[in-house]
Amino acid sequence: MISSILPTYNRAPLSFEKGDGAWLIEADGTRYLDLGAGIAVTALGHAHPALVKALTDQAGALWHCSNLYQIPAQQKLADQLVEATFADTVFFTNSGTEAAELAIKMARKYWAAKGDPDRVEIIAFDGAFHGRSTAAIAATRSEKMTGGFGPLLPGFTHLPFGDHDALRAAISDRTAAVIVEPVQGEGGIKVLPDACLKGLRDLCDETGALMILDEVQCGMGRTGRLFAHEWAGVTPDIMMVAKGLGGGFPIGALLATEDAAQGMVAGTHGSTYGGNPLGCAVASAVMDIVADEEFLAEVRRKSGLFRQKLEGLVAAHPDVFSAVRGSGLMLGLECVAPNTDIVAAGYAAHVITVPAAENVIRLLPALTITDAELAEAVDRLDAAATAIVSADAA
Repeated sequence: MISSILPTYNRAPLSFEKGDGAWLIEADGTRYLDLGAGIAVTALGHAHPALVKALTDQAGALWHCSNLYQIPAQQKLADQLVEATFADTVFFTNSGTEAAELAIKMARKYWAAKGDPDRVEIIAFDGAFHGRSTAAIAATRSEKMTGGFGPLLPGFTHLPFGDHDALRAAISDRTAAVIVEPVQGEGGIKVLPDACLKGLRDLCDETGALMILDEVQCGMGRTGRLFAHEWAGVTPDIMMVAKGLGGGFPIGALLATEDAAQGMVAGTHGSTYGGNPLGCAVASAVMDIVADEEFLAEVRRKSGLFRQKLEGLVAAHPDVFSAVRGSGLMLGLECVAPNTDIVAAGYAAHVITVPAAENVIRLLPALTITDAELAEAVDRLDAAATAIVSADAA
């Protein structure tokens, strides 16, 4: 008999009723150190007081107002994002997936507005994850995402991640845009080198193709800059943001230059809940904290400390881990043992991690995690690794 909740998730046997900073707490009080942060969502930890206040204050005033009218909280957040980034304009969504849908629409509409409606091809990369809608899975292509959901939306070319020669050969006067994650999350915490991102920007400039960056998982301070592309000193034409933007409240955004957005006039796109007062109030509070350079400097410092400790963990358990990869507090442990076994052993050690492709486990703690909690995290990962080795020896 089917569950009352559609069984599309392979859920762990854990149930949390409370969160406190970097910790998740079950009903019986058992505490788990959360290195998943809802998959890079609770960027400021659970129940951050500034976010709780922003939400409750707004909840007492106005929950919802149609986009048929002006929404002051939305305007404030849009202004913050424009001031802090390359963007000239912002459209608010409920999720990263919705932002991906708009990015694809915007890129194609851009060329239609310029009198070239047949320029619709979008280049994407193997290992990518851009969401689970029909357009997003067409951009992703993997069998896991697309199997049984055909026919797929046409107009996408897929290339090996980081293959410059393949990209140069594939891009043409039919290419509307290139879409890429500066750091692949689901794909296994794979960082696109700065030189590759710079080369992509140059190639897009050369050919006229729009550069779309998916910073849904790697953005909002996760790598130690407000957005990951800042490390390479480049700017995109279009960028998708979500996850950490709301600190746990569902909100996403599509950021764009005025030029890239030229085709998106009144009536070309919309959303019932996108940019609602509740989400915008919380995200504005997140921006107040995360966009501060002193806060980002602390993320960079903590990421260096965490990585150093993780390198020691790998050296201590060569039969379990082989390397550390990633950027900032978006790190991955390359595993020798099956990553799902290590995640499960982590549950027993009361530490939460997230599996990814290429037999990697993701470590995506709250950006507010303390030094002491990072040390505790490594101790618990060490206990999980020890349990794996003991089980193999038994």
